Amino acid sequence: MSKTRKLIIIGSGPAALTAAIYASRANLEPLMYEGFYSGTPGGQLMTTTEVENYPGFPKGIAGPELMQLCREQALRFGTEILTEDVQFVDLSQRPFKIKGQKTNSEAQALIIATGATAKLLDVEGTRPGEFWQKGVTACAVCDGAAPIFRNRPLYVIGGGDSACEEAIFLTKFGSKVYLVHRRDELRASKIMAERALNHPKIEPLWNRVLVSVGGDNVVRQVVLEDVKTGKHEEREAAGVFFAIGFTPNTAFLQNQIELEENLYIKVRPGTTQTNVEGVFAAGDVQDHIYRQAVTAAGSGCMAALDAERWLSAKGLIE
Repeated sequence: MSKTRKLIIIGSGPAALTAAIYASRANLEPLMYEGFYSGTPGGQLMTTTEVENYPGFPKGIAGPELMQLCREQALRFGTEILTEDVQFVDLSQRPFKIKGQKTNSEAQALIIATGATAKLLDVEGTRPGEFWQKGVTACAVCDGAAPIFRNRPLYVIGGGDSACEEAIFLTKFGSKVYLVHRRDELRASKIMAERALNHPKIEPLWNRVLVSVGGDNVVRQVVLEDVKTGKHEEREAAGVFFAIGFTPNTAFLQNQIELEENLYIKVRPGTTQTNVEGVFAAGDVQDHIYRQAVTAAGSGCMAALDAERWLSAKGLIE
């Protein structure tokens, strides 16, 4: 067993890397498990092409490049990074025990920043290497302003509040926004459904499912199926936005931390503290509302500061 760490960070997206930068500059000598198989090191931004809404990059920056810069910054200040997944954590004893694929570690404090994974449909044309991030995405706020979507027909797949919010947001950019739902009424709350359905640029396509996405170098068309008749219809399209929810990456915790009803980690309001003393959560794993790189980074900063203050109060650091 290696020495007990003051702080271990699990994750490697904007929240985890920001926490690592702050923690390492505070001489907490953090160890970070950035993942390997279970999630792309660097988080969701590693599958994003151009990021245009992150402060400080007026001309935009590629998602992988932004994450690489953050990683280099964390390393510069002394963060130790392990490229392996955490398989299990034991929060029943102190110091906490973390079991990785190759490494077992102990920590006085823990920051969980494992993010969330967008729920996607396994549809022809939407997979990585096809039109994913070439017109197919799972975040309208992140990608909707891209030039390829301007004044073009856009399709939102889903029927809940998120789908309605995404559709309404996209009306700022697309010529028309089609809300594709497999039923004949939305699952969204009444107020959100009314807002979407009453918008002049949004048209619901009831009883439809997405069958395939096609195009050349970007999305040009979609094929929809009427679930009642089985009829297929090809339609012009510039973008497909999945809005069927996200799954927070918390399975490895095995219910040792209190979760919200939607399975996101529950934190004390105004902090990143979980119900387990000394365990903090940052980024999309505890944020189901904003889900932006900049808000994840902000909560990563909060988690590092919260962890430092907690360690100091407990006399675990000078």
